[in-house]
Amino acid sequence: MSSSSATAPSFFFQKVDSISEQELDSLAYGVIQLDAAGTVLRYNAYEADLSGLARQRVVGKNFFKQIAPCTDIKEFYGRFQKGIDAGELQCTFRFHFAFKESPCDVTVTLFYNKRDETVWVLVQPFEFKK
Repeated sequence: MSSSSATAPSFFFQKVDSISEQELDSLAYGVIQLDAAGTVLRYNAYEADLSGLARQRVVGKNFFKQIAPCTDIKEFYGRFQKGIDAGELQCTFRFHFAFKESPCDVTVTLFYNKRDETVWVLVQPFEFKK
């Protein structure tokens, strides 16, 4: 499995219906699975390290209201909600997470999985190249 940001999401999309917790935790980018209400269903180790929030503190809570209220804006939550309403979503955009400890710019991919009607959030830190 490659940790390259160019190939990482394509690997993920191929395995989305059968990916194990161990495989999620081995990925070199953050992964969050949300139900239609925005409740966190799955949350990988990379995302826990990036955000500084332990999995036990996040799973079962509303991502937009309780975990990352900075995402409760049109550019993030609005896209999520439109995708839920339409039953399809795959978009990528830049976002700034204003974490207290270490704020960071990331590339976010939102992907609606029709099979289980959930949205996967893939989070990759944005790396500036000189």
